[in-house]
Amino acid sequence: FITWQTEHHSAWHCEVSDNMGQIYIQLSGPTGNEHQWYKRLSPGQAFTSVKAAVAAGNSLEETIGALTCYRRKIRRKNRDNAELPIIFNDYMNCLYGDPTTEKLIPLIDAAQQAGCEYFCIDAGWYADGEWWDGVGEWSPSPKRFPGGIEIPLQHIRNKGMIPGLWLELEVMGVNCPLAKKLPDDWFFTRYGKRVTDHGRFQLDYRNPDVRNYADSVIKRLTEEYRIGYLKMDYNINAGTGTDWKSDSPGDGLLEHCQAYLDWLRTVIAKYPELVIENCSSGGMRMAYSLLSLLSIQSVSDQIDYKKMAVIAAAAPSAVTPEQAAVWAYPTESGDEEETIFNMVNALLSRIHLSGHLAKLSQNRFSLVKEALCLYKKIRAEIKEGTPFWPIGMPVFGDEWAAYGLYIPRQNKAYLAVWHLEEGLGSHSFPIRKQQGIPLEVSCIYPKGFDCSWYWNITKGNLSIRLPEKVCARLFCLQWT
Repeated sequence: FITWQTEHHSAWHCEVSDNMGQIYIQLSGPTGNEHQWYKRLSPGQAFTSVKAAVAAGNSLEETIGALTCYRRKIRRKNRDNAELPIIFNDYMNCLYGDPTTEKLIPLIDAAQQAGCEYFCIDAGWYADGEWWDGVGEWSPSPKRFPGGIEIPLQHIRNKGMIPGLWLELEVMGVNCPLAKKLPDDWFFTRYGKRVTDHGRFQLDYRNPDVRNYADSVIKRLTEEYRIGYLKMDYNINAGTGTDWKSDSPGDGLLEHCQAYLDWLRTVIAKYPELVIENCSSGGMRMAYSLLSLLSIQSVSDQIDYKKMAVIAAAAPSAVTPEQAAVWAYPTESGDEEETIFNMVNALLSRIHLSGHLAKLSQNRFSLVKEALCLYKKIRAEIKEGTPFWPIGMPVFGDEWAAYGLYIPRQNKAYLAVWHLEEGLGSHSFPIRKQQGIPLEVSCIYPKGFDCSWYWNITKGNLSIRLPEKVCARLFCLQWT
């Protein structure tokens, strides 16, 4: 087995094929044929290509385990990946980009009661109404926050949580007043025209004026509003790049991406305790050029919690579990099993809690609190866990999914199991590493709900019976 990652968020290319009886893998950054990339080097100039990492082993799990270890080694050391604090974000299946002081106060109270440690106000805080194509000035809306955004931010702090805000600092909306005043060299251009996608212009971070503008926004949010968390989003596709002062559009894109990384390094150096989430439209740029610097990655903006389970179970193949932010968003109309399912989705990764917590029944809210209490007990082990998939990598349409973490130092493993369709509630999960070894198995979340299991020590199979409905459970496997 061979696995790999291309460590850049600009253009890249991979090719797998056979030639004359041999299999080959070609990995590259931008190329002329695929990405309109061309760069002229004068005598004495040098160019460093985009990095790639390759792992080989006897199984998919072995190679992903090697990449997981490697990703941890190349990542910037930071407190966020050591402590794994719990984040509430008001967007998904909740306010959906329509925050106000009135709506936020009960959510902040409920998030604190549940056990959250960060509270991020998501999109919309900077505009009175529709905001998509007007972003770029990043000033709080007085209509949404009578008395100022400082009121909900201070309420977050009063509840013992650290406040955060959403930003999309690589773009400006086409209807942003500031964008209309700025020269074209602030933006990606091709053939003398600004590149436009989904009502936004792409800022060009090669321009020092752009970086100074971005610095001023960060300075205001961190020093004036005392923000400790930034959700850095990116929701457009700027295409092949920019031909402004570049040998080719592809080279302009690559240089911009490098300049953006350099800018991020200056932000981190100035604000080392600031947690920066790499959202990028829910996992669109899940690249270790960014994730070697930024501590947390949103893996998806999937709104269906059943599909979210499949994504959550597969995500540790692409990002370390302690960086993989997974939505858990109990819905207003759901039942207890739906709440449990949502929480299991995130318990072996990073919890991005959302949903209308203040409107949940007492029983369902108690299940959220139970999950967060458990997470605080096991999160120190998540950051050293090695992923495994006893029934293989999950696929949409499967009836069952399972994802686990081996914690070798503790002679322990955690296993999340999802029953994704109504039907037969029993399934067998091979745990081959522990074949022939006595296992102490327990369901650690939720407590007191229908569930049974049997460990076949001879075959190395864990048989689990769950209710004949869509549901999920989290298990602990201990051995000596």
